[in-house]
Parts: sequence; structure tokens; C-alpha cells
Amino acid sequence: MIRPILFFTLWMITVVGYSQQAPTTVEDLKAQVLQMQQDVDNIQLNLVTSEKKFKRGILVATIGYTVTITGGLLLGRSNDQLGQVLLVAGGATGAVGTVLLVDSFKYLGRAGRKKN
Repeated sequence: MIRPILFFTLWMITVVGYSQQAPTTVEDLKAQVLQMQQDVDNIQLNLVTSEKKFKRGILVATIGYTVTITGGLLLGRSNDQLGQVLLVAGGATGAVGTVLLVDSFKYLGRAGRKKN
């Protein structure tokens, strides 16, 4: 019988302790809203930056791999030397485009990361 009374007493002390906290002021709420607006602006900036870099990476990779395919089609014909050059140049350009694509994702990570 003593255990329920002891539990109830400890529970009431805890509840009363938490109810004694100072209420949030209007200034605190304004500061929180301003901080939230800054966070949203930062997220939007990172998303726009990521979109631009992603589109640029897609364009460069597409051009590079198109040149590679064209070079492969020219192999074994009268323009064999040109085909070899296009294969190497297109492969390098495609690889650069892929690096740009992967690099664009770092801004998505920044957009979702909380500040410490």
C-alpha cells in the first residue's frame, strides 16, 4: 500500500516541478520564427544550387557520352583515327559530367542537415 502512495507523491512532485517553468514570451516566439525563416531560406538556396549543378552535369555527361558513341561508330571505317580521338574525348567529357552530377548532391545534404 505504501508503494502506490510513494509513486503518486514522486509523480506529483515531478508534475509540479515542470509546471513551474516560465511561459514562452512573444519575443522568444518572434526569434524562433525568424530563425525558422532563415533556415527555410538556406534550404531553398541549397536546393536551387543543387538543381543548377545537376542540370549542368546531365548536359555535360550527355554530350560526352554522345561523342563517345559517335567515336565508336567511326571505328573500323575510313575515319578510324577520328573515332579513337572521339572515344577518348567523349569518355573524359562524360566522366566529368558524372562527377558534376555526383557533386550536385552535396547541396541536397546541406539542405537537410540541421545546424548545431
